[in-house]
Amino acid sequence: MNGSDTAFILICTALVLFMTLPGLALFYGGLVRARSVLSVFMHCFSIAALMSVLWLALGYSIAFGGSDAYWGGLGKAFLIGINSENLQGTLPEVLFFSFQMTFAIITPALIIGAYVERIGFGFVLLFSSLWMLVVYAPVAHWIWGGGMLSDGGIFGALGVRDFAGGIVVHETAGIAALLVAWTLGPRKNKHTPPHSPGMVMIGAAMLWVGWFGFNGGSALAANGQAAMAITVTHLSAAAASLTWALWERIKFGRASLVGLVTGTIAGLASITPASGYVGPLEALVIGAIAGILCQEAVLFVRNRVKIDDSLDVFAVHGVGGIFGTIMVAVFGAGSWTAQLGGLAVVGLWTGIATYVLIKVCAAITPLRVDLESEVNGLDLAVHGERAYELNS
Repeated sequence: MNGSDTAFILICTALVLFMTLPGLALFYGGLVRARSVLSVFMHCFSIAALMSVLWLALGYSIAFGGSDAYWGGLGKAFLIGINSENLQGTLPEVLFFSFQMTFAIITPALIIGAYVERIGFGFVLLFSSLWMLVVYAPVAHWIWGGGMLSDGGIFGALGVRDFAGGIVVHETAGIAALLVAWTLGPRKNKHTPPHSPGMVMIGAAMLWVGWFGFNGGSALAANGQAAMAITVTHLSAAAASLTWALWERIKFGRASLVGLVTGTIAGLASITPASGYVGPLEALVIGAIAGILCQEAVLFVRNRVKIDDSLDVFAVHGVGGIFGTIMVAVFGAGSWTAQLGGLAVVGLWTGIATYVLIKVCAAITPLRVDLESEVNGLDLAVHGERAYELNS
C-alpha cells in the first residue's frame, strides 16, 4: 500500500460522491418546476443508497471480479474474503471498491434528467437497479476490468482509451436517457422555465469541483498524470462555459446563467475520457468545441428529433462523452479502430439492453404517473411533501 496514493483516492472518493449528493441533485432540481424539485432530490438520494448496496452485492464483482472477456463473475460478491489488507495496485481494495462505487452511483443518477416530472418512483428504483447491473457494470468490466475492450482485447494490444468514463459513464447514461425519454413521451408542459437558476448554478459549481476527483482520481495514484488530469479538466470546463455563452449570445441575443453552467458540464463530460492523455492546449480545443457542439445537440434533440429529454442528458453527457472519446484518437492517444469500435459496441449493447429493461420494468411497475399527479407536481402527489409554501 502507498500512503500518498491512498490518501489521495480517499479524498477523490468523497469528491465523486459529492458530485451526486448534493451537486447533481441541486443542478437537476433547479431545472424543474418548484412543485417537482423534491422528487428529483428523492431520485438522486434513493439511487445513491440503492446503488451502493447493489455495488456491494453484485456490481463490483461483475465489473472487477475477474479477467473474463465479458464479465467479472461473482467471486467478489459482497466483498467476501476481502479485508483491509487486500490490495488493488497500491490501494486497499476496499478503497478501490468505494471509489468505483461512486461512479456506479452517478451513472444511473445522470439518467434522472431525462425523465423528471412524469415518471413513476417505483420504475426509477427498479430500472436503475437492473440497468446498473446489466449495462453499467459489464461495460465497466469490458474497458476498466480487463474485459474484451481493454488492452489485448478484441481491438488488439491497444484497447479502448477511456480514462474516466466518456464511454463507461457518459455514453451509456446518455443513450439510456434518450431511450427512456422517447418511451415515456413528452411532459404535458415541457416549456416551463427552470424554477431556480441559482440552484442550478450552485449544483454545477459542485459538479465542477467534484469532477477533479472524478478525473484526477482515475489515475488511481497521487502522481503527475492525476495532476494533469485535474488541470485539463478545469481548462476544458472553462473553455466550454465561454463558448456556450458566446454561441448562445450569437444565436439568441443573450447569454443565460443556465446556459453558461450547462456549457461547464458539457466541457467536463467531453474532457473525461481524454483527461489522462492530453495536455492543456488540447483541453482548450476540446472544451471550446464542446460548448458549441453540445448546444447544437440540445437544439437538434428538442427541435428536430422532438424527444423530451427534459434536462438534455443525451446532448450534454452522451454527445460530450462520445466527442471526447473520439478526440483521444484525434490527438493520437488512442487508435481510431479501438475508439470508434468501443463506442459502437457499447452503444449497441446499451441501446438493446436499456430498451429491454424499460419494457420489463414497465410490465412490473407503472412507467408514468397519472395526468393529475404530473400537472400538480410529483412532490405532493408521490411523496406527500412540498419544497416551498408557494403557489408556483
